[in-house]
Amino acid sequence: MNFNVPILPTISTAFIVISAIFVAIGWSLIKKGKIKEHQKAMTFAGIFAVSFFIIYASRTIFIGNTSFGGPDDIKIYYTIFLIFHITLATVGAVLGITMLYTGYKQKYAIHRKIGPTTSIIWFFTAITGVAVYILLYVIYHGGETTSVIKAILGF
Repeated sequence: MNFNVPILPTISTAFIVISAIFVAIGWSLIKKGKIKEHQKAMTFAGIFAVSFFIIYASRTIFIGNTSFGGPDDIKIYYTIFLIFHITLATVGAVLGITMLYTGYKQKYAIHRKIGPTTSIIWFFTAITGVAVYILLYVIYHGGETTSVIKAILGF
């Protein structure tokens, strides 16, 4: 195992986990009818998610992404898993923005309807994000750090 991990991916992964923890706290608070506390928790969830995105996007633009450095015989499985994670993250981000908007604009019918699904997607995004981080930086040494297309698709 590799315990010499890069700082920016470590911080950004921690931020997405913290975001998911705030979502869980917010969910618990709204179940108890604590609307203001729920709003604060979800605002913090959004702040940590945006912080993750700023670090991730900055690193991608200025440094590049790290390709999978594990064995070639499992690279296809990693790639499929990564595409699943990216899809979850994209859907989760769009729904998360929608939830923040509908909550702040007091459009509670839609907020209540898709909030639980959004939370579940966000939890799976955080879990799969941690798995990607562990595969890239802890279990295997990261491969080449390069452009997004080459890191994800291998060309």
